[in-house]
Amino acid sequence: MSVVPAQAPLCAEVSAALDEPVGATASRVERWLLVEWGGHWPYHPLDASVFAGEVREHLAAQLAALPHARLLLVKRGRRAAGRGVRVFLGSTPERGRSVRRLELDDHRQLLELDLTGDRPIGEPLGHPLFLVCTHGVRDRCCARYGQALCRELSGHAPSDWVWQASHVGGDRFAGNLVILPEGVYFGRLGRPEARAVLADYLEGGIALDRYRGVSCQPFVVQAAELHVRRLTGLRGFYDLRVLGVRRTEPDRWTVELLAEVAGEAYTVEVAAKRDTDARYLTCRATAPRQARRFVVTG
Repeated sequence: MSVVPAQAPLCAEVSAALDEPVGATASRVERWLLVEWGGHWPYHPLDASVFAGEVREHLAAQLAALPHARLLLVKRGRRAAGRGVRVFLGSTPERGRSVRRLELDDHRQLLELDLTGDRPIGEPLGHPLFLVCTHGVRDRCCARYGQALCRELSGHAPSDWVWQASHVGGDRFAGNLVILPEGVYFGRLGRPEARAVLADYLEGGIALDRYRGVSCQPFVVQAAELHVRRLTGLRGFYDLRVLGVRRTEPDRWTVELLAEVAGEAYTVEVAAKRDTDARYLTCRATAPRQARRFVVTG
């Protein structure tokens, strides 16, 4: 795989300098498998040495059988050898989001997990998870900005809330944060923004300035949701519900949203557009591309 020279500008710095909007950029994920691993994180999490052989094959098959599923490697500080492996299972549909926890003796016990069954696995987790992307092998911006974000959040949130995580998507928006069980994404978080996100979260709300979207919805719905939130001031995690999405043209959609408490419906027109200028969208990109974004048109 070709690598952009080290002297190339950081993709996150370029994005910030262009004031690129972070809204409607959250990766589509509804099922999360978080596996603790303090060793080397390769470009693709499934390629981690701890998953070698049949463990890798089993996890790949399980993830492939679930719609919008993602494996993340996670870690939090140093853990003494022989203390087991912490695993978290997240479910982030539009309603009924949750995180469950279990502890394994070793990674080979992942072979016993059936993620496709109806029976809940593990015990409910009694607190949120703040997942900070620090995956430097994936993108150097994730390491640079993610590590700083992780330190900042760790200084203000309970220690067992904040975890380093592998790639969550959107390298150029580093530092990136995902909060479970709500499945909300935030990007370009520095020190003041991190504190604002945490403060709003503790009050049950979403800090909209750096809000990328909610993982259970596609980009087009994320764009409409953010627009309605800004229009109405609604910041609660479950304030809006999707009534319908209709494609009117190849790159245009009509999204209908319902504000649950007020009972008011909103119809939003969204279009997909390409930037006029091409650029390197990640630090590892080998060719410039035009960024695609979803914008509200009416």
